[in-house]
Amino acid sequence: MGQPTALPGPDPLILRGNGTDRSLRCRVLQSPLAGVSDQIFRGLVRRWAPEALLYTEMVNATALELGHGRSRLEDLAAEDGPVAVQLFDHRPEAMAEAARRAEACGAFLIDINMGCPVRKIARKGGGSGLIRDPELAARIVAAVAEAVQLPVTVKTRLGWCGDSADPVGFARTLEAAGARALTLHGRTREQGFGGSADWRAIGAVKRALAIPVIANGDVRGPEEARRCLAISGADGVMVGRASLGAPWQVGRIAAALEGRPLPPLPGPAERLALAAEQLGALIETYGAKGLLIARKHMGWTCQGFAGAAELRHGLMRAPTAAAALELLTRAAEGLGTCASPAEG
Repeated sequence: MGQPTALPGPDPLILRGNGTDRSLRCRVLQSPLAGVSDQIFRGLVRRWAPEALLYTEMVNATALELGHGRSRLEDLAAEDGPVAVQLFDHRPEAMAEAARRAEACGAFLIDINMGCPVRKIARKGGGSGLIRDPELAARIVAAVAEAVQLPVTVKTRLGWCGDSADPVGFARTLEAAGARALTLHGRTREQGFGGSADWRAIGAVKRALAIPVIANGDVRGPEEARRCLAISGADGVMVGRASLGAPWQVGRIAAALEGRPLPPLPGPAERLALAAEQLGALIETYGAKGLLIARKHMGWTCQGFAGAAELRHGLMRAPTAAAALELLTRAAEGLGTCASPAEG
């Protein structure tokens, strides 16, 4: 099968706001990832994708009201590239106020989460729970769009479950309410992350809307991104789980789609150095809690070379950051010529 045309053209993607428009030069977006996409992670992704739109972790509007979660909005304006703030809640007024705060803190745009499949969030009417209440979903979009000057976008799924899914109808409701772009994960809430993403269903939504549509789901690398865009006709792609332990993935996909040479995959020594750097930054930012956060990142990053499995086993049990750093240092010193980077 030949190489399909990737993106519809080299021009920036324009998102219209209520007074402030935004231009996206890079059409590969890094997904918001709960417990992952903090400022440290975003900084690593930015090395390979300096112009890509990155996202905060989900911010709970109710938590902001109670004085929690503000740290996720701090220093957004000081970051080197565009950062969107993703909000979730089921109350339009709370979402509007949270959007105002995010705008004041330097958000590039406001994204509303209507796709999170986590039961405790959906059960309270947030995340993917809003798919089952299109009227409330529309009221939330309208309230947020009226509250800020920035473009308001929505990230959602094909539906709640296969029998009731109406992705085109739901998407049209969001567009009419004021959404200026839609990121669509090609699975229902019932599927979670199982099965395969339905890129053709994303294509049906794209053809029905006037606003940009970003395809999400199973975009694991450059080849999948090309196929996804060829099948869906989407305006861009969003990368999620493929970037876990691989912050270079967004940059590699963007290079491939733009016809630039692909950045080389980091070798074992670079992966170990990256894991050590991220561990140090997490400790500096979060204190002792940083080691707990770093374990998952180290587990994802330390892959694809001789001794990686044993190293991960040790890292997950390291009692202190110093002990984990010593394991990484010893692994780097012991790398042999047989080690080779994994494709990812």
